[in-house]
Amino acid sequence: METKTDTEMNTYQNSYAAFPGMTMDEYSFIHHASAGLTPNQTTTFMAVYSSRRKNPTDILIGTLFGFMGLAGVQRFMTNQILLGILFLITGGFLGIGTLIDAFSYKSIANDYNRLLAYDCYHIAKMNT
Repeated sequence: METKTDTEMNTYQNSYAAFPGMTMDEYSFIHHASAGLTPNQTTTFMAVYSSRRKNPTDILIGTLFGFMGLAGVQRFMTNQILLGILFLITGGFLGIGTLIDAFSYKSIANDYNRLLAYDCYHIAKMNT
């Protein structure tokens, strides 16, 4: 027989799968980042994380704007403002940086989401 805690855990684990474009790496660090939180804190964590999370496909679309003359959108999306300005001024480092980002868009999204998960953990811990 499942206890309420088991049911809540399954609900939260299933809510992880609802994120579009989620990789196993992202699932792993979300699971570790939210470990040890109370159900109320987990709800806060999930609400904040889901509202700020970047989908890797969105990062790829932002990167593709660089090939149309608007380089650096993906860097602005991930709060890398100075690098975004540098991309914009240099045309994505003459297209080379944009091309590299087009192949590494998943790692850009995972890096951003990993930092976000730990920020959300601290926000959730403040919610008692």
